[in-house]
Amino acid sequence: MDLSKNLDRYGHCEYYKTKSKKPNASRRDLTMARPKAKELTERELEVMHVFWADGEQTVTQIRDALATNGRDLAYTTVATLVRILCEKGFVKQANTERPFQYHSLRSFEDVSGNLVSDLVQKVFGGSRDQLLVQLMGRSKLTATERATLEQILREQSQ
Repeated sequence: MDLSKNLDRYGHCEYYKTKSKKPNASRRDLTMARPKAKELTERELEVMHVFWADGEQTVTQIRDALATNGRDLAYTTVATLVRILCEKGFVKQANTERPFQYHSLRSFEDVSGNLVSDLVQKVFGGSRDQLLVQLMGRSKLTATERATLEQILREQSQ
């Protein structure tokens, strides 16, 4: 197969045209990939909630659970989200035969704790006081919330 007719006068592939004068410039020269984020996106977090609620799941089961909660996504979209979660270290494939099962590697407590810590650092400059003022200033505490807060304070003082 003669590929030379697909090359321009500089020896570059016409399909992967770049401003570079280097021969054999590839498609990678055209784009810079965004670095992988360690934080969870909103959709990734939705998928994690399915794992935390229901345990080990297939992509189809995750898709169905999301659809039940009003988030109707294509199978390929959910599969991509699960793959990304695997790459980020939040989820692991549990078996080697189809349909593949996946399970969470990180607990809700771990992930939510990290997200809250990041929020305190990024938004409130590390000040938990400002976070509490913001939370308490929005609306009046319910009796349950007040009891929970009092219990936490009692445990902290022991």
